[in-house]
Amino acid sequence: MKYSLTYILPLALVFFTACNSDPKKEESNQHSVLVFPQGEKITNTNFTGTAYLQMLVDADSLNSVSVGNVTFEPGARTKWHSHPAGQILLVTDGVGYYQEKGQSKRTLRKGDTVKCPPNVPHWHGASVDIAFVQVAITGREKGETVWLEEVTDEEYNR
Repeated sequence: MKYSLTYILPLALVFFTACNSDPKKEESNQHSVLVFPQGEKITNTNFTGTAYLQMLVDADSLNSVSVGNVTFEPGARTKWHSHPAGQILLVTDGVGYYQEKGQSKRTLRKGDTVKCPPNVPHWHGASVDIAFVQVAITGREKGETVWLEEVTDEEYNR
């Protein structure tokens, strides 16, 4: 089967670009291509700084899992909280942090995943100078999120 250069060159260009992308450059070009809409600004008191939520799937009687796209501006973060049925985070853009109570803070980047154990207090949010986007998959069958105290600046910067 013969392929013309009309088809091969664009595919080669896409492949070359993907294989030679610069992660640092990607971080500086935040949100050039959004996977999901940014959503609405979160106005409750469970976040420090500015964050946005676009619900993708609401839990209901057929499926007890909710899925939301959360965008954190630099420095924004959740309060300490836990999930009775656990949570999974899929990082789709930027640089952020995740920390479980009693553990060291982890740096997260596009493509990273986190499995938050049930009932373990934790927080997550953007790095100091780069926005952070995550898809949060949260089990609801054992109850709603339990919100705790704010993450102090000392904890965040540690």
